[in-house]
Amino acid sequence: MTFDEKAEMRLMVDLEPVVAKELDRHLSMAKEWFPHQYVPWSLGRDFDGPLDGEPWSPEQSTLSTEARESLIVNLLTEDNLPGYHHAIATVFGRDGAWGTWVNRWTAEENRHGIVIRDYLTVTRAVDPVALERARMKHMQLGYEPTHGTKFLHGVAYVSFQELATRVAHRNTGTVSGDPVCERLLARVAADENLHMIFYRNLLEAALEIAPDATMRAITDVVKAFQMPGHGIEGFLRKSVIIANAGIYDLRLHHDDVLGPCLRKWRVFARTDFGSEGERAREELAEFMAGLDAAATRFEERREERRARQAARRG
Repeated sequence: MTFDEKAEMRLMVDLEPVVAKELDRHLSMAKEWFPHQYVPWSLGRDFDGPLDGEPWSPEQSTLSTEARESLIVNLLTEDNLPGYHHAIATVFGRDGAWGTWVNRWTAEENRHGIVIRDYLTVTRAVDPVALERARMKHMQLGYEPTHGTKFLHGVAYVSFQELATRVAHRNTGTVSGDPVCERLLARVAADENLHMIFYRNLLEAALEIAPDATMRAITDVVKAFQMPGHGIEGFLRKSVIIANAGIYDLRLHHDDVLGPCLRKWRVFARTDFGSEGERAREELAEFMAGLDAAATRFEERREERRARQAARRG
């Protein structure tokens, strides 16, 4: 075992009281809810197959292409929960407060896939056969964290990822044009927000104990960040559609995901970094500036495309 691995294990021991405290806070704030109550079952009818019902056809969906693609990505991402559970259980372990959190988080996340799939199936919003085939392909790929089993990198990643997922769910609901879908995804997003707070507060505590190592982890994660569903077949095409619709794009990633976490951790205001932490912070500042510029370019090009499309329609 390397020194770094030993140091991370000692840090996990030091942080266990923080995990216990954050778990208690989470349980006091989490609201019990039931997926079946958010699904408009009265719209359902049998499909073709063993029940000899009505086949799915595109005109049955009332959702826009953008909302439909985003919901598919969101659901397929949620579907890979067994891979995520394995990843965080490997990093955090299954004992004590750490293990209790891993199992509670997994149970709460499992509701998200249930409720989104039921909604999509009952409302005939997407082709259920294509959706199931996509699920099979995606889940068989498994899930491999970018930074392996590194503890601090793992906590930094889920801090950003949970917030990114909250933003994506809320904005998908908004563009769906369906009040039922919007209410459902707002409920899912509320869970994601509590998960983000747990991880964000945990990393904040890690910064106090091991500022340089934690700062390095933050920078590495920000620079290499990918959503957990990036392995979905056709993800690039879908992500472009989602970005063009303003559901999740570079500007949102910079302003509404990375920025709030970095401000909460006071990354650019801290005075307790050593040389390694300072180097990591400088790298992060340079990367954030480049990301901000790229986001502005994307917004400008998107507005130009929209203006051309409006002119053609006019």
